[in-house]
Amino acid sequence: MVTSVRNQYKPDYAIHPGEVLEETLISRGISKSQLAERSGITKKTISQIINGKAPVTPDTALMLEKVLGVSADIWNNLDSQYRLFNARMEKQNILQQRVEWAAKFPLNELKKRKAITQARDKGKAVDELLSFFGVASIDTWQELYGKIAVSYRRAKAYEGTPESIASWLRIAELSAEERETRPYNNKIFRKNLFSIRALTNEEPDHFIPIVKEQCADAGVALVLIPELPKTRVSGATRWLNARRAMIALSLRYKSNDQFWFTFFHEAGHLVLHEKKRVFIDYQTNGVDTLENEADDFARDSLIPPGLYKDFIEQGSFFKPDIIQFAETIGVAPGIVTGILQYDGHIKYEWHNDLKQRIEL
Repeated sequence: MVTSVRNQYKPDYAIHPGEVLEETLISRGISKSQLAERSGITKKTISQIINGKAPVTPDTALMLEKVLGVSADIWNNLDSQYRLFNARMEKQNILQQRVEWAAKFPLNELKKRKAITQARDKGKAVDELLSFFGVASIDTWQELYGKIAVSYRRAKAYEGTPESIASWLRIAELSAEERETRPYNNKIFRKNLFSIRALTNEEPDHFIPIVKEQCADAGVALVLIPELPKTRVSGATRWLNARRAMIALSLRYKSNDQFWFTFFHEAGHLVLHEKKRVFIDYQTNGVDTLENEADDFARDSLIPPGLYKDFIEQGSFFKPDIIQFAETIGVAPGIVTGILQYDGHIKYEWHNDLKQRIEL
């Protein structure tokens, strides 16, 4: 048995019945007013049909058939084909926009981290991304995540893409939501931060579980999430709800000075700033007041300001000096080294062997 498949031709254009109507009136020398008088169709409706703002209904098609002698079937077919064509094009445009939106995300990395299962088929990836972010539409995603990430990128003039930044933040949120915490208590959090500071000389395998526990005791879910491609994020702070907060660290620099400074920086946002804000941080270079306040909080929490001032004034920053000062104030020498570098008292190439490497 031989079967034949008919190729269906779908033109990339459609003629609006209003165009045909206008050409017919012109060719026959009939004005809109005359057509209105003869057909009973208002002049306004005729103008709207010609301008593509009104459809040719079956009743209108029958009236035009009587006056112009053009079959009502032709008018109805022209109208239905035009509207079908527009609906098809609109659907294609929406699909294309969705695919283009999905293509901006680090799909392969999200698949590796089991956030989504589909990376190659961008059309299918759209729905998985929406589920991953817990939103119903791309517009909703833009309101909840896109604007936050774009604001971060613009404010910092940095290379991170909004989609990658938002993805990293969402992974952190989902991880934080799985952690059990008590309701947030600012007094307990401040007290626990003082205890956490005493852990800076410990090994990561020892201090990380304790820091997580101390944070949870005060209502803060601490999560460590490796950065995604094109994020360049050090940390983030976000309130999960009115009673629970999240601190997320990426450990992108993998050293103990960066870990501890970033942790206390994010803690500063919780202690000092309003709950409605989302903070996605990297080195701000003095351009943002709230970030500067968080920097000051981190520095003062790790190194008592008065003692730090005295140490700076003595002006000797050799390794033995840094080690002795760090022992005096009870923090790791790498932290003192990092802050001295950040403040410009020593070069970034100096004394990095005093820092401890941290791997996730």
